[in-house]
Amino acid sequence: MIMVMAELILLTFIDTLVGHAIFLIYLMAVLDGRAVVRQLKKLPVLLLSPLTAACVNVLLRTAAPPAAKYIVSSLVIFTMCVLWTMWVWRLHFWQAFSAVCMSGIFQVATSALGQAMRLPGAYIAIFLPTLAVALLLKQLRFEASFRLLLEDGQNRHRIALLLWGMEFVMEHFMRMSWGVQQEYLLSYCISAVTLALLMAGLIVYLAQRLDTFQKMQVQQNIIAQQQLYERDLEKIRLEVRTFRHDYKNLLAGLSQQAEAGELAQLQAALAQLDAGFDRRLGEKILAASQIGNLQIPQVRSLLLSKLAAMEEKGVERRLEVLYPVADVGMDVWDFTRCLGILTDNAAEAALETDWPWVEVILLAQGGRVSLRVSNPWNGSEDPASFWDEGWSTKGAGRGLGLCSYQRILTVYPNASASASWKGGVFVQELIVEDRP
Repeated sequence: MIMVMAELILLTFIDTLVGHAIFLIYLMAVLDGRAVVRQLKKLPVLLLSPLTAACVNVLLRTAAPPAAKYIVSSLVIFTMCVLWTMWVWRLHFWQAFSAVCMSGIFQVATSALGQAMRLPGAYIAIFLPTLAVALLLKQLRFEASFRLLLEDGQNRHRIALLLWGMEFVMEHFMRMSWGVQQEYLLSYCISAVTLALLMAGLIVYLAQRLDTFQKMQVQQNIIAQQQLYERDLEKIRLEVRTFRHDYKNLLAGLSQQAEAGELAQLQAALAQLDAGFDRRLGEKILAASQIGNLQIPQVRSLLLSKLAAMEEKGVERRLEVLYPVADVGMDVWDFTRCLGILTDNAAEAALETDWPWVEVILLAQGGRVSLRVSNPWNGSEDPASFWDEGWSTKGAGRGLGLCSYQRILTVYPNASASASWKGGVFVQELIVEDRP
């Protein structure tokens, strides 16, 4: 009995191993194949997937109907392949999920081709069309299109579910091939391959649409940035013109103090003049120059719009980005949402004070990004209550921002948030370490 089970496990393992080999070829075609080459030591771990599936098939051969056995085996394989892909390519779950689904679509279509055409020596011959399709995908730069979709944080879940649904359909096509009559095999084969090609074409089309949208967004960011620069430069020009107009009168007053030997008064006047110049011009020059250090289009676009909105409401803006910020250790759209929540709350709270201002500091060093948003606040509530869902200074049930902000951060163990209130200044800080 043990020998029979061992033989069944071995035969099932070999058959499943062929499918995994085809899957790996397609996975390297839709992702960066160099990741596997660089980490060959991780490749043997993938053998656990066909081995586990073979054991499950043998254990369920009499305890479950064929359909149930096929579903359980497929789920085991799918789960283990997703985990292995996350490990090797260092992807997030939904990215690895989509990549496994896309590769599975091609793999099932190729296997269905082998089943339908009854290829002689199928274990060897089936690799020929696999390699041909994989090379074609590389030539068409399918990897770049697919990667573009994987990095789209807003539609990542939709793409994953779409691919999973298509992979589910292809699995059914694979099972149908076992009962298709000989005269219909060619039509079946054409249908399976056509579905896989249509899915690949849809992915390319969606990627092109996304690429066009992102380019338009970048252009809008550039226009918004230029408009902000122009407004700030115009204000600087007017301030300099005013300062120049009063320059002679200021010099006359300073000269009289110098002739009279009033050195203390002269030093005080110069200090006041220097402070006034910094207050009136320094902050505008700082904002205009440092916004260029934000090299993430989504973050720059949001911050530009928030700064413009604050200016229209009469909120004084302070921005500090000392070093280039090119990446954050979390999804860029999630980081943008966090930034939007913090700046909106800061601006609203600042407007309730006599001197409304908001200070935004972004610091990127050694893979760590630190975001600090400060504002004046006249409230007396306990900052710990801010995280309660529905809490708001405007009334119950209207404050969902900070609670949503906290829920976003629960997905990222490398991100930590803190809040403090001292001396009438409320400070929110978000620190995001480099991706593990």
